[in-house]
Amino acid sequence: MSTAVSINARERLIFALDLSSVEEARALVRKLEGTVSFFKVGMELYVSSGPALVSELVSQGKKVFLDLKFFDVPETVKRAVARVASIGANFLTVHGDTKIIQAAVEGRGRSNLKLLAVTALTSLDTHDLHEMGFSGSVEDLVVRRASKALDYGCNGVIASPREASKVRALVLSAKKGGEFLIVTPGVRPAGAATDDHKRMATPGDAIQGGADYLVVGRPIRDAADPCEKAESIIAEMQTAFDRRRI
Repeated sequence: MSTAVSINARERLIFALDLSSVEEARALVRKLEGTVSFFKVGMELYVSSGPALVSELVSQGKKVFLDLKFFDVPETVKRAVARVASIGANFLTVHGDTKIIQAAVEGRGRSNLKLLAVTALTSLDTHDLHEMGFSGSVEDLVVRRASKALDYGCNGVIASPREASKVRALVLSAKKGGEFLIVTPGVRPAGAATDDHKRMATPGDAIQGGADYLVVGRPIRDAADPCEKAESIIAEMQTAFDRRRI
């Protein structure tokens, strides 16, 4: 029988610091103090700040999702993951290739770093995958890569709202519910612009579909009142979590 699980939505919203400068990032972190405590640092900001900003956020008691999607020679990935673990990041993305996952798991060692395998970017659809030489649908690719991530020791996956339910079913069938995380970008409040996401959903629908954490950037960053927007998203997430049974 499925049971309700008590989840604090405030801990499950990750704000994407998709900004070009450290100064802008720091200003938004300060503005969201008390509302958001988990921040994603992506490639653009990491190129500007290096690991220094990650360490700074960790020292302030924040959680950090380092979204660098590692994909390189396995030995390089292993060593880079070990470095990320040493600076205190909480989540790290790696490519969903088997050898990359295995190298990343080795590099993680016994640290608390959680490795998330990228399944398919939310900016892609089936037509894009066919252009890249992949057969089948986006859903097929996501489930296949999620299965590999489960088998080879990742802590979770990045999956769009459209595929979260399929991944959730896979996780539950493997008796990994609560252990294997589904982190979901491509989330937009009702009425918001889709931007470059092709597979998206509202916060409530994403949670009901099986997501454990939501990554939201532009809707909060570009709002007249970022804190107010974040609070409204958290409230919608909480309602969905309270209704969900897993």
